[in-house]
Amino acid sequence: MVTVAVDACGADLGPREVAAGAAQAAAAGIGVLLFGPANEIGAAPAGVEVVHEGRAQALVSGGSTGSALAAALFNMRRDRGIYRPALALPIPMPGARPVLFLDVGANVSCRPEHLVQFAYMGSAFAQAVMGIETPRVALLSNGEEPAKGTPELVAVHEQLAGHGGGGLNFIGNVEGIQVTDGVADVVVMDGFTGNITLKLIEGVSGRTLRAIRDAAMSSPRAKLGGWLLSPAVRRLRDEIDPEGPGGAYMLGLRQLGVIAHGRFTRRGFARAIEVAARGVSEDVIGRTRAALEAAGALRSPRPGAPDDADESPSEPTATVSNR
Repeated sequence: MVTVAVDACGADLGPREVAAGAAQAAAAGIGVLLFGPANEIGAAPAGVEVVHEGRAQALVSGGSTGSALAAALFNMRRDRGIYRPALALPIPMPGARPVLFLDVGANVSCRPEHLVQFAYMGSAFAQAVMGIETPRVALLSNGEEPAKGTPELVAVHEQLAGHGGGGLNFIGNVEGIQVTDGVADVVVMDGFTGNITLKLIEGVSGRTLRAIRDAAMSSPRAKLGGWLLSPAVRRLRDEIDPEGPGGAYMLGLRQLGVIAHGRFTRRGFARAIEVAARGVSEDVIGRTRAALEAAGALRSPRPGAPDDADESPSEPTATVSNR
């Protein structure tokens, strides 16, 4: 049985709500170690063990993104040969399968070798957790042509195309307007661009749903039409619900981490635990390493230096608001 560590602190609805989500996951056969104040959590739900330090193969946290990432780097540590970890988030797309974005906030700036690794990490994750057999991987740029974008993006395009695939289904550049059209399964970008892109998508989708609701209440005739459309609108709202993916994933570490949004209900935390457990069961860490090794994209260790002492990641960007 897979065991997942869950941080009960930091969630907006309190430790008891996280514990309720943990109970739902435990009922599905996942072992849960719930970290937090026992007096606030209350009686441990069946199948859930409340601990203050533990032994788990994955981590779920609903606290600050920056704090969770820093703690993961110190305790779970960067995987061997990885330059920097990345935050990966499956973005729900109405009528289509989600698109995995990375990085969405762990690194403000990235060198070409970082983005190359993100491409392979994202592909391995999409295969293992999202169930996509041959994920289409793209770079977010301001044009589809290989020469478009910053010098760093042009260099990344050359490296990924020049690897002869390396097990990666690289389809080139995509523009922002294409990421919602299902042309790629994994879209790679630096954390600064990714965080802005993510929040823009969130803002537009949220405003659109509010506009639909306002239009449906604007007149007696509109209210009647809104009543007829309400089942379809509810299905659309559920389709783009940010709790569905379970949160953002810390890739490039020696164990899998999931950062759930502090606003999540018990359903969201249960989902985060489920996908963390699936990532462990499907060996997303090992598959990521194997893909990077086969492509020759792992960092060579410096002589005499520890295998995780290459560099520290950039200061994390603002908390990713979709978790």
